[in-house]
Amino acid sequence: MEQRITKNIKTITEFHRSRGLPPPEHPLISVVDYSMVRRPEDIGEVNWMLNFYQISLKTGISGKLKYGQQEYDFDEGTMFFIAPNQVFRIETTPNPTEEQSGWMLLIHPDFLWNTSLAQKIKKYDFFDYSVNEALFLSQKEEKTINAIIENIEQEYHSDIDQFSQNIIISHIETLLNYSERFYERQFITRKISHHAVLTRLEDLLNRYFNDQDLISKGLPNVQMIAEALNLSPNYLSRLLKTLVGQSTQQLIHDKLIEKAKEKLSTTDLSISEIAYELGFEHPQSFTKLFKNKTNLSPLEFRTSFQ
Repeated sequence: MEQRITKNIKTITEFHRSRGLPPPEHPLISVVDYSMVRRPEDIGEVNWMLNFYQISLKTGISGKLKYGQQEYDFDEGTMFFIAPNQVFRIETTPNPTEEQSGWMLLIHPDFLWNTSLAQKIKKYDFFDYSVNEALFLSQKEEKTINAIIENIEQEYHSDIDQFSQNIIISHIETLLNYSERFYERQFITRKISHHAVLTRLEDLLNRYFNDQDLISKGLPNVQMIAEALNLSPNYLSRLLKTLVGQSTQQLIHDKLIEKAKEKLSTTDLSISEIAYELGFEHPQSFTKLFKNKTNLSPLEFRTSFQ
């Protein structure tokens, strides 16, 4: 496996310096104009990790940004979100044909200290999405987001007073709430591609539970299923909640109960044998889950067919 050095940028000032930008006007928050950013010579050769939040809207960026095994094209204007201490990598195009534009908002966690957003920012699960699950904005949505960024920029360019931080925090929270709304819209408007995910998920679970080697493989988990679908766990669960009203774990359990009912009604296997065949280490865990889902014990369900 390819080994790469990870470069850790600890402060916003250090980030500005590494990208050929003048020092930030505030050490804990900055709005960066992409057209002013200079790429480091080794930008595509190393992994990067920031000790602060980065919220970006980019257009005309030639290249790809990789998050783990995920990959995202910069061919369209899109937003993405990176939390502190997440590792990412950028693959650049040697001879870009389009001028890059857009912005990035950099927020150090210390700026949020002792504010309403300090804990609340963790509830926005899109900071944990892979970058190929970025937010695609309409022109109207982009205009809304850009207006908020302009307000943030205007506020921290002004003379700092006792109200400055709370006003900027309020704008950031508005930005995040709009982003959450637009992600919800994206789940709905991209139904064709998302329904393809549902089809792949159904096929994946069917193949998994039809495998004769479940005893050694064990039960599938959310992380395993998400990786097989090339999605992040949070994104998959949020998508499923929107489309079918259930989480990934609930769908796994539903498929498992469906398979259990089939074995209970069509075979003479004991309850313990069925539990082991479905990947449970302990038959009691199977019985408990089955009863929670059906209000019947496995034995009661089997008796109802006799």
